[in-house]
Amino acid sequence: MTDGAERRLRLDLGYDGTDFSGWAVQPGRRTVQGELERALSTLFRAELVRLTVAGRTDAGVHATGQVAHCDVPGAAWDQVADKALRKLNGLLDRDVRVYSLAPAAPGFDARFAATWRRYRYRISDAPYGADPLRRRDTVGWRRSLDAAAMHEAAQRLLGLHDFAGFCRRRESGTSIRTLQQLDVLRQGYDVDVLVQADAFCHSMVRSLVGALAAVGDGSRPLDWPASLLSLTARSDEITVAPAHGLTLTAVGYPPDEALAARAEQTRAIRTGLN
Repeated sequence: MTDGAERRLRLDLGYDGTDFSGWAVQPGRRTVQGELERALSTLFRAELVRLTVAGRTDAGVHATGQVAHCDVPGAAWDQVADKALRKLNGLLDRDVRVYSLAPAAPGFDARFAATWRRYRYRISDAPYGADPLRRRDTVGWRRSLDAAAMHEAAQRLLGLHDFAGFCRRRESGTSIRTLQQLDVLRQGYDVDVLVQADAFCHSMVRSLVGALAAVGDGSRPLDWPASLLSLTARSDEITVAPAHGLTLTAVGYPPDEALAARAEQTRAIRTGLN
């Protein structure tokens, strides 16, 4: 049994973002955070259980590897611990599933302790568009794409840069990021863009995909995406890729003993960022 202190819980979850107005709570709109907080509040018989998430996703964006945390009274957790996961999923609609719900390691913070986020953007350049069974998470591209050229252009964006040219400006925060992976892979008509960074600013992934697709369809040269790194504001020349092709697939964390230090370090330099 725990004492009366709060217990921090880690949630690993996924969702089909099609019918959500994004992650974050918005008045009068159905959101992932809103649905989860409602269900958690019911489960723990609390007025409101607040969630902190690793990365807020926009309307239409999906997740298979999202991570969040919440704090609940220890006694409330003790009462339902052995059946909490099944009960929580029973309170949720089928387009959001919680894969695990358990006490978090000391120092865990879903947002600030994360060391990287990984996304996949799925495109089909088949002449008939996206496969019907993948239409919710795959964008049909009207022009054939040169995936090899896209991949070559992508490698020039790796590393620590100011990605202001690819981000929607926010009043606070920085657009400096370390892009750790940006690969473009083809299998048949399917073109997947795999991207990983320490963090992402608003619309960054979809802007990167849009810039690479412009190379892939021949409308821009190989060095064009990298040239945008010199900009101090988002480029109007980028066509931002549609939201529904994007899925958050994983979030990385350091070993348990390093969680608190990582969270403190990140919070000091990125307060207010996703």
